[in-house]
Parts: sequence; structure tokens; C-alpha cells
Amino acid sequence: MGTIYVPLTSKDISYATAEAIRTIADALDSDDRYLITGLPVAEDQFGVEMFIQMGISAPLAGLAIFLLMWWFFRSIPLVIAPMVVAMSTVLIVMGLLIGTGFTVHIMSSMIAIFLMPIAVVDSTHILSEFADRFRPGEKPKAVIKQVVGHLFTPMLYTSITSAAGFLSLMLTPIPPVQIFGAFIGFGIFLAFVLTILFIPAYISRMKPEALASMQAALHRSEDGGRLQHWLPKLGKLAVGRSRWVLMSFLVLFVVSVQGITRIQINDNPVNWFKADHEIRVADRVLNDHFSGTYDAWLVLEPDNEQAPQTQFTASFNRIAQEAKAEGIELPAFTASDHGGFTADLSTLLIDLDDRLFEAGASQAPWLEQQLLLTEQAQSSLKTFQSPAVLDWMAGLQNALVDSGLVGKVNGLSDIVKTVNRELQTGHDKDFVIPETPAGVAQTLLQYQSSHRPQDLWHFVTPDYRRSLMWLQLTSGDNQHMSQVVEFVQQYVAANPLPEGLSYGWAGKAYLNIVWQEAMVNGMLDSLLSSFVVVFVMMVVLFRSVKYGILAMLPLTFTITFIYGLIGWLGKDYDMPIAVLSALTLGLSVDFAIHFLERCREIYKDKGSVTDTLAEMFREPGRAITRNAIVIAAGFTPLLFAPLVPYITVGVFLASIMAASALVTLMLLPALLKTGRSYLFKGAVSSSVKEEVC
Repeated sequence: MGTIYVPLTSKDISYATAEAIRTIADALDSDDRYLITGLPVAEDQFGVEMFIQMGISAPLAGLAIFLLMWWFFRSIPLVIAPMVVAMSTVLIVMGLLIGTGFTVHIMSSMIAIFLMPIAVVDSTHILSEFADRFRPGEKPKAVIKQVVGHLFTPMLYTSITSAAGFLSLMLTPIPPVQIFGAFIGFGIFLAFVLTILFIPAYISRMKPEALASMQAALHRSEDGGRLQHWLPKLGKLAVGRSRWVLMSFLVLFVVSVQGITRIQINDNPVNWFKADHEIRVADRVLNDHFSGTYDAWLVLEPDNEQAPQTQFTASFNRIAQEAKAEGIELPAFTASDHGGFTADLSTLLIDLDDRLFEAGASQAPWLEQQLLLTEQAQSSLKTFQSPAVLDWMAGLQNALVDSGLVGKVNGLSDIVKTVNRELQTGHDKDFVIPETPAGVAQTLLQYQSSHRPQDLWHFVTPDYRRSLMWLQLTSGDNQHMSQVVEFVQQYVAANPLPEGLSYGWAGKAYLNIVWQEAMVNGMLDSLLSSFVVVFVMMVVLFRSVKYGILAMLPLTFTITFIYGLIGWLGKDYDMPIAVLSALTLGLSVDFAIHFLERCREIYKDKGSVTDTLAEMFREPGRAITRNAIVIAAGFTPLLFAPLVPYITVGVFLASIMAASALVTLMLLPALLKTGRSYLFKGAVSSSVKEEVC
């Protein structure tokens, strides 16, 4: 086996380069197997396959939603309306995204798939209540007015809270995530406006025959019968066993919190592909047999660029001032505006040499002092010709390899020791750093004379002021790279850097750590801030702090449960999981808003907590259940995607919908029953308060 390392000048060309290599390999008359992998290739390959997946999943999501809504309402003309809203929302938002010049990347590719099911949420509530209220012979216009009048406020607030969840992503420091959040937030508002304007107008213009057929089909529908059969049973369990339900949720909450403490923050773009994908296969094979396909770069550079120049200028000009005190004129040093300090010293050396050639006996000793100082300064600037510095680098390289965290480390010290061995005896005893800077300079000169001269500049700058070490890792996991970073920190603490040097990191493996840290912190900030915003909105909506807190409980339990489940399952907290927090916040509170708002309205009419909760598990409960199923179904096509992030989104979205709907339909009724004397106090006139108290 053998490998060819292909350095890229830009990640954007990695896919085209990989395809060109594959074309060449396919044309070879050989039975050999050719494998291509690496972080740039994986990320660019994902981007290409992502576009294909977006074109497949979005239409399939629309088809799944259409079929499911037809199953619920048994009227193709009726369900066409929400599909028009959903398609219009997706087309307008994606058109706006592309038209304004934003790049369609990994995050924004999911906008269409996210918006398709979310855009029909309000339509499903309207259609559900309309289907339950409408009776043949009634005027559709009058019924739809009544329905929209009941649902407008909760739909408005659920749209605002859902949009707030996504708009909070704009607080993250990651531009792709900001764009994703901004356009989905806008899409949710757009879907609400289109729903309010289009759905009532559409239903009002439907033929009476179509609406009568819908009613007949709904009464015959087994699906409607199943919902009507098990929802009241669920309500009896939640209300009749309210204390047991609350105790169960409390235990589940504690277990979920324990799961959250077990979450591991980690990501690896190569793992975005399924295990049998050629990228994953190549990654496993090459990293098993070679030093590693993941690169990181440890960069060594001056910690204060101006310090040598300032010190030299002061010393050089002091010699000139001392000479002037004795009546001898010497040149002073002033940094030029271009070329840099190293170039200034080279120019100064030539000038001093010329002056010394023509100098008299009294001036020559002073010029020689300046010349010696300049030569010393020039030599000291070539930091990476210092044996001490190179020995330090070699020590770190050996420690890294011995740690087992890296497969191989390449650096300038390797070049110097290798050339020195060949210049001496060729034996391993001479595989060492020369004892003097002149010896180091000689090895580097020999290296350049036997190689392309520019090859040396891959490891050190031409002025020998900056150098780097190339680390090869066998794993692209962020946790692995974090361990390398921590190891280097500990090594530097125990073995301080040579004076005047500092170090930093570069490369895709390290960049992913920075990106992930920004993502995690940004997502946490956005989640907390939007949580506060949503709570304030709930207090304003219900004009009650206690109902505001009550509305936030399903959201809190759902987020805790989902992320606790992630911890217990050992699923890494990666990019898709982080983004789902915004969706969880937006949609989990939607069901609670509809449940509590309808519950208070029904209670005003019935004046009985028992009758109110029983009624909640009829039409309102069916609307919430249908919405949860419709949204979950909209993401089911993602389960068959070849890309792992899409599968993750599909699985956890279905889990989020199931959890948030179940929490709403179980926890809220149990709380309302247990705390009825406090929660319903003052909700109705005194004539019906006896049951509450």
C-alpha cells in the first residue's frame, strides 16, 4: 500500500480534485484499489450530495404531508389548500435566500425540509376545527369565520414563539446557522400570513357538495374513530391518575437531567456519511495502515514582532550618539515603511560595509561596533536556525508521537537532523541537531541545493522567523483534537517555549474545535435567551404568570427528555443535535398554547374542570395529535437519506413531536386537575366557582 498527499489551496476545489483523481484512477489498467478521503474532501462531497438529497427529501416530505392530511380529512380539495401554503412558503423563502446572494450550504439546505411541515401547522388546526364544526347545510364562510376567530390568537402566538426559537439562532457566532435561523423564522411568519389570508378564502369558495362529501367521509373514517377512541382514554388516565402522572414525570425529569450530564460534545464531518460510504471506507482503511489523514498545524512565531526592532534601534542609535559626542558622524537607523525589519538589516549591512571600506582610523571602530551589532541582530532574527529552538521542537515532536495521540509529526527539526546525518556518517548517532547556528544553516543550504528551494518554505518562512509542525491524526473527532491541544498545553507548561516565541493552531481538525465550541456556546445562549423571550410572551398572552409558567413546562420537559435521551444513548452532541434545540423550543410550546387557550375558553362556557378536561380530549386533542403526526410525517423521508445528519434530524424530530404532544396531553391535564383550585381561580363568574373551590 502507498499514499499520495495532495495539498489543496482551497477547500472549494476539493470535490473537483477528488473527482479528477477518481477519473484518472478509473482509467488505469490495474486491479489496485484507490481510496480518497480527508476532511476537505468529506465536507465538499457532503455539500454535493446534500443538494441531491434536498431535491429528493423536500418533495417527498410534501407528498407524505399531503397523504397524511388526506387520511385525516378525506377531502383532496380541502387538503390542497394547506399544500399550496406550504409550497408557496418554501418557494418564496428559498427564492429569497438565493436571490439575495446567500450560499446554499449544509444548514440552509434544510430550510425547505423544515418549512414544509411547519408551514401546515396552522392550517391543520383550522381544518381540524372546521371539519368538526361544519355541518351540511351551513354556510362555510360563517363557520370558517368562527373557527379563525377562536384560533387567531393562539395561532399568532405559536407562530411568534416558533419564529423566536429559530430567530434566536441569529445570536450564534456562526454565519451559516444565523442564515438558517433568520430565513426559517421569516418563513414561519410568512406561512402564518398566507394561512390567515388564503385558507379562509379557499374554504369559503369550496362547493357545498365537496364539503358534504368530506363530512360523510370523516364519519366513516376509521382513523377518526381511532383518535376518538384512545384520546378520551388518555384523558381519563391523565386526570384520574393525576398524582401518579406527576410523580412519573418528576422521576423522568430527574433521569433526563442525569442523561444530560453524560452528553459528549463531538463531531466529525467524515461521520456525516453512512458506514458503507466510500469516504467512510477510505477513512477506516487509510487510518488503519498509515499515520493519519487528518491534519493539524502547530504554528510557532514571535510573541512580540516589534521588540527586536525596538531594542536594535535603541542600541544602534546609542552608538551613533556616543560617537557624535566625540565629534564623529555615524549613520542612525530608521525603519523603512516597506520591506520589513529583516530587509532593513540587510540594506544596513551593505551600507555599513561600504562606509567601513572608506572610513578613517577614528571612525572605523565605531562603524565596526554598529556592523557587529547589526550582524548579531540579523542572526538572532533567524530564530529557527537556533539549535536550542530546534531541540525544543524535536522534544515536542517526540512527546506527541509517544503519547499515541498523533500518528506522525513533521517539522523543520526533522529536515535538519536528516541532512546532518547524511553530511556526517549516515549513521543514527548523527541524527541530531548541529551544535551551532552556522551548522544548522549549512544543513538547510544543503537541503535546498538537493531539493526544490521552495520546498523548505513549507516548514519555515524565508526569514526564519516562523515555523510550524505538521501533525497527522488518525481520527477526525473533535474530542481527539481537543486531547492533542490539551497535551501540548501541558507540555508547554512543563517545558516553556524558547524566549520570544508563542504558538497557535491551524488546520481543519483544529478549526472544527473552534466551530464546535462557538456552536455549542452560541446555541446555549440562543436557547436561554429565546426561553426567556417565550416565557414573557406566554405571560402576556395569558395575562397570567401562573399560566405562563404552566405553558413553559411541556417545553422544559421535552427539551430535558430529548437531550437526556441523547446522553443515555451515547449520541454525540453534534451540529444537527444542536440545531434541533431551536425547533424543540418553538414547537413544544405550540401545543401547550393551543391546549391552555382552548381549555380556558371551554371552561368559561362549561364552568366545570372535569367537563372542560373531558372536552379537551375531543376536537382540541385531535387537532394537537394531528399536528404532531403531520409534522413528524413531514420529516420521515429524511430517515431514508444516505447522509447521517438528515437521518438524525428525522429521528429526533419525530421524537420531539411525540414527546411534546404526549407531555402536553398528559402533564398539563394532570397539573390542571391537581391545582384546579389555584389555576382556575377567578376564571369564571362566582356562580360556578363552587366546583373549583
